[in-house]
Amino acid sequence: MERRAVRKRDNWKQKFDELGFSFHSMGGIYWNEGACYEFSGDEIDHFEEVTAELHALCLKAVDYIIDRNLFQKLGIPERWAAFVTESWKRKDRSLYGRFDFTYDGKGEPKLLEYNADTPTSLVESSIAQWVWLEDMYPDHDQFNSIHEKLQDAFAAVKAPLPPFQPFYFTCVRDHEEDFVTVEYLRDVALQSGLDGRHIFIEDIGFDAERQCFCDLDNNPITHAFKLYPWEWLLADEFGENVMTSGIRFFEPPWKMILANKGILPILWEMAPGHRNLLPAFFEAGRICGDYVRKPLFSREGANVMLQAGGRTYEGEDANYGIEGYVYQKAQLLPNFSGSFAAVGSWVVNGLPAGLGIREDSTPITTNTSLFVPHYFQP
Repeated sequence: MERRAVRKRDNWKQKFDELGFSFHSMGGIYWNEGACYEFSGDEIDHFEEVTAELHALCLKAVDYIIDRNLFQKLGIPERWAAFVTESWKRKDRSLYGRFDFTYDGKGEPKLLEYNADTPTSLVESSIAQWVWLEDMYPDHDQFNSIHEKLQDAFAAVKAPLPPFQPFYFTCVRDHEEDFVTVEYLRDVALQSGLDGRHIFIEDIGFDAERQCFCDLDNNPITHAFKLYPWEWLLADEFGENVMTSGIRFFEPPWKMILANKGILPILWEMAPGHRNLLPAFFEAGRICGDYVRKPLFSREGANVMLQAGGRTYEGEDANYGIEGYVYQKAQLLPNFSGSFAAVGSWVVNGLPAGLGIREDSTPITTNTSLFVPHYFQP
């Protein structure tokens, strides 16, 4: 893995605008057009193997947590536990997720966390960097089958549904990145034969008489993809109705377990010394030396605290941490000429599907971290 400085395409902003990737310059710069990462074919093969292995381990961890009733350790309220358990036993289908790794091109990739419920950077990983590859390195390759595997996932979702069954896609209003991500997924669903419809989550109503959620035309919503965290959804005013109305959401309720940072010490407990895991615990003081404190529920580096090399780094304060924390041995992201790079490895339809790299000027990856494309030598 090496970072390369490359020329900028003259028309890259216009091309991305035409693709619908409208937030390429979010915060001034988000897509880093002047850089890329080069991998070897062996590195890509290894990432694929590691991703498949950790995904299988995570599925075993769901069983492990449910069988031992460890929901309290994860800060998941008891009243949600049966709902999550039923979803798992029903084998509710999952669409996608993203593992985040620290990797320097020399040692093993080490898992930092699993974005299992509401992962973003999807459009960038699936479409934008593939277009970049075709323009810049047409004779090279990229670990990227995200789009095709999403089509397979939605085709599998469609198979058991009645003909012309509406399938809704929802996110919060006035959040461009979330809207573009959801619209991309809706477009893939349409290509797969689903009747994909968009509705903002603020516009979803609940019909008490029919005991169902409805769109703005009072049509019942039975199946929906939500880019909205489960812990927020169930804590909302109508959260109890979500558990009793029969509505099916993607990602499914059991992904609440894997999206929780509490999965990190559970994985370490199940597979201590695993080459791709970092020691992690629920209790403070179990780690000698540098460590990271992560809230059980958190996103985009918020309220993360890193103690490393005699320095303290902190993510922005977003009021996470009320439910508790986990403590993970620190392994800093590799520093490539002042850029700390995290490698995201996608799981789509249960299979490894591609990589996306984010980099920042600090060792904590946040919502303002830049996206950088990659390629590998065939």
